[in-house]
Amino acid sequence: MNFVEELEWRGMIHDIMPGTKEQFEKEMTAAYIGFDPTADSLHIGSLVQIMILVHLQKCGHKPFALVGGATGMVGDPSGKSKERNLLDENTLNHNLACVQKQLEQFLNFDCGANSAEVVNNYDWFKEFNFLEFIRDVGKHISVNYMMAKDSVKNRLETGMSFTEFSYQLVQGYDFYWLWKNKNCKVQLGGSDQWGNIVTGTELVRRKGGGKAFAITTPLIKKADGGKFGKTETGNVWLDKAKTSPYKFYQFWLNATDEDAKNYIKIFTLLSEKEIEKLITEHNEAPHLRTLQKAIAEEVTTRVHSAEDLEMAIKASGILFGKSTADDLKSLDEDTFLSVFEGVPQFEMSKADLSLGILDIVAEKTQIFASKGEARRMIKSNAVSINKEKIKENHQLSENDLLNGKYILAQKGKKNYFLIIVA
Repeated sequence: MNFVEELEWRGMIHDIMPGTKEQFEKEMTAAYIGFDPTADSLHIGSLVQIMILVHLQKCGHKPFALVGGATGMVGDPSGKSKERNLLDENTLNHNLACVQKQLEQFLNFDCGANSAEVVNNYDWFKEFNFLEFIRDVGKHISVNYMMAKDSVKNRLETGMSFTEFSYQLVQGYDFYWLWKNKNCKVQLGGSDQWGNIVTGTELVRRKGGGKAFAITTPLIKKADGGKFGKTETGNVWLDKAKTSPYKFYQFWLNATDEDAKNYIKIFTLLSEKEIEKLITEHNEAPHLRTLQKAIAEEVTTRVHSAEDLEMAIKASGILFGKSTADDLKSLDEDTFLSVFEGVPQFEMSKADLSLGILDIVAEKTQIFASKGEARRMIKSNAVSINKEKIKENHQLSENDLLNGKYILAQKGKKNYFLIIVA
């Protein structure tokens, strides 16, 4: 496959430096993307860049993922309205290890000449002293050139420290080092990185007398103008401890039709023909959400696992579709709590299980305002325990406990209550 053409039809190119396409056509080419270690997990915004590296490798080229052990200590001003807090070394090292482990899920690190590699720019910056840097690197890039970059211009009114001002030189040197030591000829990144990337190509030209290239991707925005990857609870993370597979799956499932037609090209590995077929099917019956399901299934499996996908589908059925008591019982505790996060909770003891069901739902838990109301709802077949309709003489036991300590009560179709049995 032709790498640039692959990105073009997927809508993944924002800027491309002249000669870049020809470079990829000429030979197996090494290219890199930098990942920011400001957290101990990447989020789905980073997934755009990960997919670029996946396509790069599938097209026969060599991907480098640069984790910024050195640049993480400085802070990239691109797209930022104010200076961010710098990380201490222990936090940074923890984040780097976590990010590297996540990158290893997506790329092949043992496939011959185009095996992926993770590099850390701290390895070449740790012995570099300040005077050497300003003498050997700083002299090649003028202040006028640096001031012209949007990442600097946009911050002139609010102020910018020398630390952040120097960031583009540091990132530029990364490109120079990888070009010189790893024969890396292309840098890839988001469109907000264009200024930093071309500083790197200039450094390769001025300091090394060589030629380097660049491609940036568009910043993904939702059709309604909202920020991609953000929900009411914040970022959608790749780490299941931060965003459960169920919530991850739901994010993609809840995409609008317009967004889904964009996302399926960017976040899946489906071919152009397969995607066109899915879009046609989706347009014929939008209510079936064919596109959203295809994206959610593929991305959840790749980021998490087939087992996590199965659990997420079961969990989704519990709230939004037809599901059984067995489906509910099969959920692990994390998924169960993720599904029912935010529903009203009540506590009672195991000894209370021997009480009648009316005492439990009307007095111990206040799910109902009175026994009379509870009795009427039960008689009208509108009360469930663990997804099974109950009668007035229903008796709870320890066998009803989900994951050994929970009971799910349901009043009508949409009102759920979680009873925690201590």
